[in-house]
Amino acid sequence: MKKTLISMAVVALSSLTGFAQAQTVLTVSSWVPPTHGLTVAQKEWCDALTAKTSNRVRCNILPRAVTPAPGTFDAVKNGLVDVSFTVHGYTPGRFVLTQMTEFPFLGDRAEPLSVAFNRIASKHPEFAAEHQGVKVLGYFTHGPGIVFNTKKPLEKVEDLTGLKFRVGGGMVNEISKALDMNVTLKPAPDSYELLSSGVMDGTLFPAESTDSFKIDKIIKHATTFPGGLYNTSFVFMMNPAKYNSLSAEDKKAVDELSGDAVASRFGKSWDRVDDIALANMQKNGVKVIKANNGFISGVTVRVSKLERDWVQAAKAKGLKDPSGALSEFRAEIAKLQKQ
Repeated sequence: MKKTLISMAVVALSSLTGFAQAQTVLTVSSWVPPTHGLTVAQKEWCDALTAKTSNRVRCNILPRAVTPAPGTFDAVKNGLVDVSFTVHGYTPGRFVLTQMTEFPFLGDRAEPLSVAFNRIASKHPEFAAEHQGVKVLGYFTHGPGIVFNTKKPLEKVEDLTGLKFRVGGGMVNEISKALDMNVTLKPAPDSYELLSSGVMDGTLFPAESTDSFKIDKIIKHATTFPGGLYNTSFVFMMNPAKYNSLSAEDKKAVDELSGDAVASRFGKSWDRVDDIALANMQKNGVKVIKANNGFISGVTVRVSKLERDWVQAAKAKGLKDPSGALSEFRAEIAKLQKQ
C-alpha cells in the first residue's frame, strides 16, 4: 500500500512538472491603474490568449509598472518585461510616422480610429521599422482629445494663451505650440499632482483620463472639438525573443489575437470608459463647451502647417507617400465610422 501511494505521488509530481514545463509565462506590465481601460484591455487579451492556447501561455500581470511610462518601450525591447504598451510621444523624436494619427479632428470614437491606424500602419513596413527591437502586436489610439482646465471657459483660440497646460508629447505638443499654449511635457500619471498643487492650470486628455487619474473633482471646465483637438498613438508590443520562443501553434494564437483584433479591443475599452467619464463630468458640474465654428477655424489655420511638416519628416524617415497614407487613413476612419 505504501509503495502504491509513493508511486502515485511520483506520477502526480511528474505530471505537474510536465505541465509546468509546457507552460509559458509572459511577464506583463501596465503604468496606469488596474481599473484603467488600458490595463483592463491588456488583461482581457491575456485571458483570451490563455484560453486560446489551452493554458499553455498565461500572463503574470505585475502589481506595478517595471518602469515609469517613458521607459516602457525599452523595457520590452530589453526583456525587462515581456508585454506592455506605450505612448509614442513619451519618447520625443523617436517615432515620426505614428504622428499621422495625432492630427486634429480625425474622429469621435477610439475604436474606428484604432482599427484604421492599425490597418494603415500594417500596410507600410516603414512603421514596423520605427519599432525595431519589439514585436508589434497592434497600434491603437485613445478617444478624441479635450482641453481641460481649472480656471475659466475656453471659447476661442486666444483663450488658450495665459494658462499652463500638461501635455503628453508627440504631435499634441506641436499643436499646442502652434496655438500659443504654455505647455509642459509630462506623463499622464503626473496630472493629479500638477493640477492639485496649482503648478499646472489644465491638461489635454481624452474624457476617460479625468476619472483614471483622479482629476475629475479638480477640473472645472472642458472644451470639446468635433473629431477631437488631437489624438495620441499607442503601440501594444511583445519582447521578440519571448515571441520567438513560442511554439508555432502558440505564435499563431498570439497573431490571431493581435493586429486589428487587439486594436479593436483597446479602442472599444477606451470608448466605454470615455462614455462613463463624460457622464461623471455632468454629475461633477464640469462646464463643457463645444468649440464653435470660429474656434475650429482658428485651430485649423494655425495647425495646417503641421501636416506639411509631418509629410517632409515622414519622407525623411523612408515613407514613400506620406500624403497618400494620411488620405488613406482618413478614408479608412470614415468607412469604419459608418459601419
